Order: sequence, then C-alpha cells, then structure tokens
Amino acid sequence: SSHFFRQDIMKWNGWGYSDSRFLFNKKGQGEFTGKRYRLSGMILPSLKDWFEATFGTSLQHKTPATPTLNVSAVPPPNLVEPFVEELKVAGVAASHDPEGRVFRSHGHCLHEIFALREGRIGRVPDLVVWPNCHNDVVKIVELACKYNVCLMPYGGGTSVSSALECPLEETRSVVSLDTSQMNRILWIDEKNLTVHVEAGIIGQDLERQLNESGYCTGHEPDSMEFSSLGGWVATRASGMKKNIYGNIEDLVVHIKMVTPRGVIEKSCQGPRMSTGPDIHHFIMGSEGTLGVVTEVTMKIRPLPEYQKYGSIVFPNFQQGVSCLREVARQRCAPASIRLMDNEQFQFGHALKPQVSSIFTSFLDGLKKFYITKFKGFEPHHLCVATLLFEGDREKVLQHEKQVYDIAAKFGGLAAGEDNGQRGYMLTFVIAYLRDLGMDYYVIGESFETSVPWDRVLDLCRNVKERIVRECKERGVQFPPFSTCRVTQTYDAGACVYFYFAFNYRGLADPLHVYERVEHEAREEILANGGSLSHHHGVGKLRKEWMREAVSTVGLGMLQSVKEYVDPNNIFGNRNLL
Repeated sequence: SSHFFRQDIMKWNGWGYSDSRFLFNKKGQGEFTGKRYRLSGMILPSLKDWFEATFGTSLQHKTPATPTLNVSAVPPPNLVEPFVEELKVAGVAASHDPEGRVFRSHGHCLHEIFALREGRIGRVPDLVVWPNCHNDVVKIVELACKYNVCLMPYGGGTSVSSALECPLEETRSVVSLDTSQMNRILWIDEKNLTVHVEAGIIGQDLERQLNESGYCTGHEPDSMEFSSLGGWVATRASGMKKNIYGNIEDLVVHIKMVTPRGVIEKSCQGPRMSTGPDIHHFIMGSEGTLGVVTEVTMKIRPLPEYQKYGSIVFPNFQQGVSCLREVARQRCAPASIRLMDNEQFQFGHALKPQVSSIFTSFLDGLKKFYITKFKGFEPHHLCVATLLFEGDREKVLQHEKQVYDIAAKFGGLAAGEDNGQRGYMLTFVIAYLRDLGMDYYVIGESFETSVPWDRVLDLCRNVKERIVRECKERGVQFPPFSTCRVTQTYDAGACVYFYFAFNYRGLADPLHVYERVEHEAREEILANGGSLSHHHGVGKLRKEWMREAVSTVGLGMLQSVKEYVDPNNIFGNRNLL
C-alpha cells in the first residue's frame, strides 16, 4: 500500500533513496549510482585520492553495513489492545510490522545510523498510525488521551537532533503518528497568493505541484526531497532561498494544530496581528512536544522568470567573509550566497565527474593555472562563494553586476556559472557521502549555528581548531577533516555550517569519541557567541543547553505551556525540555 511507499524506496540504515549511493568500483574509482541526480551514473576519478589522503584510510579496510534488517532483533510491540481496536473502528490505518516501526524510530544523527548499520535496534515505536486528514488526527489524539499512550509525530524523518528517538524511560505504548497520507494541497488562493496545505506534504512534492500552477513557496531546505511541511513548522526550518522568500516563520500565514487540550488556530488569515504574543511562535519550534500540525496556509509567489548561477573565487576566507558582510550591509544578497572554506573547495574538486572531452579538461586546467599563477591565488588558501540569482531577467543582471562589483573590492574574481551550478547541485548528494565514509572506518557529521557578524571569523577558526585538538587528545590517529561554510547572511549576522569527519580505525569506542568531540565543538560555538541552532532545532541532542540558550525564566515559560497543553505528556518525545 502507499503507506509503505517511502519505506520501500528509501534506505533503512542510511540516507536517501536505496538506488542512490556512492561507492568505489573494482578499479577503485568513485561512482554515484542510480538515475535521480545530475551526478548519477558518473565516474568520479579524483575521489579515491582525496578520500585516502584526507582520512589516511585505505580501500583495503572495509566496514560494511548489515545488508538487511534482522526482524527478530526488533522487540515485540507493547500494544494497548482497546486503543488499536478503536482506531480500527474509526477507520484509521495502523500497523505494527517490524520494518515500519524501525524505519520511524530514528532520524539521521550519526549515532542512530551507526547503530542501524551494525544491526543494533534500540527502543522503537510499538505501532505506526497513518491519519488521512485533520479529523483523523483529532480522533487519534482523543484515543491516545483516553488510553494514555505516547504519541510521536513523524514527518519526513530527516531530523538531526535525536528528536525521533524513543525515550528509553518511556514505559507506555509508543505510537508513531506518520503524517505522510495528509499530503494534499487543499486550495490555492490566487488573489491573496496563499496556499492551504496538509502538513504531511513533502517539500519536493509541494514545489512540484505549485510549479504546475505557475507558483512556488521558494522554501528549499537541503532536506526538501524528504522533509515535510509539518516538520519545517515544528523545527523552525530555514530554506536556501530565504533572502527572497523568507524562513518558515515568514512564510506561514495560518497554522492548525491538534493538542491534547483541543485544536489551536487563529480566527482569521490576516497577514499580521497585534493580539498578544504570537501563538504561532509556540507552535513553530515546538518539535512535536505539544501536538501535531495538521494544516498550514503559506505564502506563494509566481515562479521567477529567470534564474542564474554564479561563483566567485576569493584569495582567502577572511576576504570572502568581508565580502558577504558588505553584501548583507547593502542588503543586496542574491536568492542564495554561500561561502566555502579551502578544504571544502578542494573536496568539491574531488567530486568532479570524468569529462569525456580532452578540450574541456584542457580549459579547466587553463582556468586553474590562470587563477593560481597570475592572480596570486594560493591553491591552499583560496575559497569560493556560490551564488543563485532569481527574478526578472533585467533585475537579475543588474543585481549580479552589483554583487560582483562588491566582490572585486575584496579581491573576488568571477569564476563562472558552471561552478556555481555544480555547487548547488552537490547540495543534495553531499548527504549521501557519509554512508560511503562509514564503509571505510570514517564517521562524521555536520552541525550549524548562527552568529553575529563580528564573531564569524573567530568562531570558524576556533571551532575548527577545537575539533582537531579534541580528536588528537582522544586518540584519533589521523588529523580530522574539519571544515566550514557560511550558508546564510542576515542584517545582524550569518549562519555557519561545520562538517567534520575522522578515521576511527584503532579506537575502542568510536561513537563515544565522536559524541565527545561534537559536544566540545558545541561548547566552543557557544563560547564564541554562536547560537544553539539556526535551523536544525534542539531535539534531545542539544537540550542540556536550553536553559543557557533561553534563560531560566524563558525555560519556565515553555514548561508551563507544555503543562497546560499536554498535562499527561501524551506527546512524550521529550524534545527541548
């Protein structure tokens, strides 16, 4: 049935589609399988050398994943029979099949995927339910209250905050409420440019269906192939093109949410109100602790007539950051502008597919030679910004000139549309690389923060150095890959992403080492004026810092909302608080 559709085409113990993965073939060449992406089916001749040099690994030493789920390792479900019965009477689909329960028991934190690859199954939901509409959710929540079962909302499953992990201390029956069947666009309002949608819809489906009518929301998080609208609302998500379209809190006009106390929504679709503290801000970021978002009205825009990619090479990271700062100051940021450090630039190079024609590789070589030899760019210091412009053709071309003129003041050279487009295309395949690493003793993760402009450089340097130092002190034999990029600009600061990975061969407990390093990296971020999270959320992974993040009184306010809305902790995923 369609309930299992996603489960059937996606990996049970890794990222994304089952048919898409990185591997090293018999000749030792990198390959990306499948047909879904521009990189699919291509040979990546430089990947092996980069991989072995960066991680000090050898393709001889493999750590393959458990190929299939051992169903007997899944604990038997703890079911409340009258609850299951009443669901059936109400016509709500439900299943306790082991594959489905395991599939919805985790997000994509390293420790979650690492355990699954080793065939280790922890606490999983006892039952999965699939509401078809808002009223089904009302019924499910009523029954959960009646029988005191624990509900955990599940959208796209892309969480990287341990938000979907079942709390070990939970003794009640745990029910995963899967919103995937609530995926309809209910109406498009062309006069007000709004769309009313069920919250289970997946990002790529929402955009595709709106595009057919000539519209878009413009909300494009890196997870948009798999993440859901309800998940974006629950985590306060951010999209790549927020400079034009806004983050989720800017896009949302109306939200309907089912809680144990009843349904919460505003009485009208006004664009802005002064009616006390905005109740939407209790819902956004609530991470499944208060209820289930069922329907959302959000803004839409006509599809832009023109899109243009670009890239800029800077002599070093400092100059690149100064340029982004100036672009933000002049408020002329393109739809997207991202700045990679040198390590990421080199890594991007390692993912270049094989070119059939000698001529194109000759041109590539010429360009590289020109930039490094004549312009005084040091190959080990230079960094690259990738750009995306969108809108009327005329305005885009003006805008582009404005941004490149600013870049020139900071030693930035235009480096072509192709490099920009490649950078954005890699966005969706980068997540698949971690699974390749794990085949060869390499573990890693990305994490993010937001930070005031005057702290960006210090934070980037200090966090990268801290990661290297912590790895060394904890017995990691080979220096880790520790790298960053600036992914979003704001008036008052920026969003910074860190990627780090290391070769764990010879470590007795690699996961423990990894978790300690990540913990220390977050401490370093906070010590350098960075936030607990810009858009991933808190979950259970970062909640030890919540009091520090929002103050004691702030935390108390959130706790009292929880106690009023959900006094019996029916939504017991234990995120945030």
